[in-house]
Amino acid sequence: MSLHDSYLDTCHLFIFDLDGTLYEDTLHFDHFAYKLKDKLPKEEHESFLRDFTQVKEGLHPLSIGKVYDTKEDLFWTWDPFTEKISNPESWNGEQVERSSDEPFPASTFDFERWIAIGDGWWPPYVLARHYGLPMSECHKAYDETKVDMSSQQGWLTETPGLRSFLEKMKKEKTIVLMTNSEATDVDRLLKELNLQDLFHDRITSATKPVQTNEHFHELLKRYKVKPEEAVSIGDNFMNEIAPALQYGMHAIWLTPDEPNIEHEKLHPVRSLTDIL
Repeated sequence: MSLHDSYLDTCHLFIFDLDGTLYEDTLHFDHFAYKLKDKLPKEEHESFLRDFTQVKEGLHPLSIGKVYDTKEDLFWTWDPFTEKISNPESWNGEQVERSSDEPFPASTFDFERWIAIGDGWWPPYVLARHYGLPMSECHKAYDETKVDMSSQQGWLTETPGLRSFLEKMKKEKTIVLMTNSEATDVDRLLKELNLQDLFHDRITSATKPVQTNEHFHELLKRYKVKPEEAVSIGDNFMNEIAPALQYGMHAIWLTPDEPNIEHEKLHPVRSLTDIL
């Protein structure tokens, strides 16, 4: 697949995520988890690490695509198209007799009680919250991890050919960066990845998925683009992919697994190298 294939040729606005998209390394998730563990009481460390291992091996109900209710300590399956939650499970994976027929839109995720587990950052966060770590301490660990990623060698790997691809794209298309990362983190990460000064526009601290549709609406209006002429590129289905499909946009989903969702405007890839 290349820039001149089908919809990529006819679309004019490309909205890129940053974390997990412009770099695809995963060791920082472990680094984040260990920082969270160290902020917990020592008596919780063994249980935290045991659960984290089970999550990575796919043996825990905590998994990407679920929604975690911190108050009830339950995992729910979320349908991105009906925006309803179903099939609640306990922390031990037992089915719970409870139902919810009301829509549960992305704007409901406050990340204090309701946490959308959209990518690799969120399982360690949910584990820490389950074991009683306050949200403020979780955020400190996240900030510390981001600083380590940009100040230490070995955390970030440049995607071969990505810079030249984006340079060419910038001459023909409008490319925008939209990320939940703060501006200072974005500057550091883009510099480390050699991708600075490549985007026509940046939206930082985007509060995805809660405000994803608001940002899409504003960008389409600003650049006078129809939804079917825009593409959202990211690794987080809840944050970047489902909202784009709901809006009538195309979506390139970076996912290592075979997707169980089919949609005419959904284009799954394993890596950005698949579209270079």
